[in-house]
Amino acid sequence: MENIAFNLTLPVAIGSDHAGFEYKEEVISYLESKGLQVKDYGTHSKDSVDYPDYAHPVSTAVERGQAAFGVLVCGSANGVAITANKHQGIRAAICWGEELARLARSHNNANVLCIPARFVDIPVATQMVEMFIGTPFEGGRHQDRVRKMACL
Repeated sequence: MENIAFNLTLPVAIGSDHAGFEYKEEVISYLESKGLQVKDYGTHSKDSVDYPDYAHPVSTAVERGQAAFGVLVCGSANGVAITANKHQGIRAAICWGEELARLARSHNNANVLCIPARFVDIPVATQMVEMFIGTPFEGGRHQDRVRKMACL
C-alpha cells in the first residue's frame, strides 16, 4: 500500500444532491478539462432530492473498482459522507480545504472526497479535487491504521 495513487484510466464517479448540483457541474468541467473521464450519477437539476440516492451509486462504483475515486457534494457534506461510509470499501472524507484533502489521501487513503457546498466556494472545491487526485497514500505508519478501519 506504499504510495498508492488512483488509477486514472478509470472514470471518476461523481454525485450530488440539489444543494451540490452547481458544484458538481463545475467539478465535472474541471475534471474533463484535465482529460479525465467522469461518470455522473446525478442529480441533474436543482430540484430537491435525497442525497443517499446519489451517494450509494457513487460509493458502489468506487467499491467495485469501476471508478478511480468518488466525489460527492451536498450542503454540509455530512449526509453524503455518512451514507458513503456505510459501504465497507469506502473511506469518505469531508474536506473544506486543500490541506484536509491532502491529509485525507496521504494518511487515510480516502477514496471519496465529500465537499460541503454551503461552506466552500467553487475554486476551493476544484483545488481540493486537484489535491485529492495528486496525493498518493503514504502507507507506512498509516497502513495499519487504515486496515483497522474495516468492520469485519
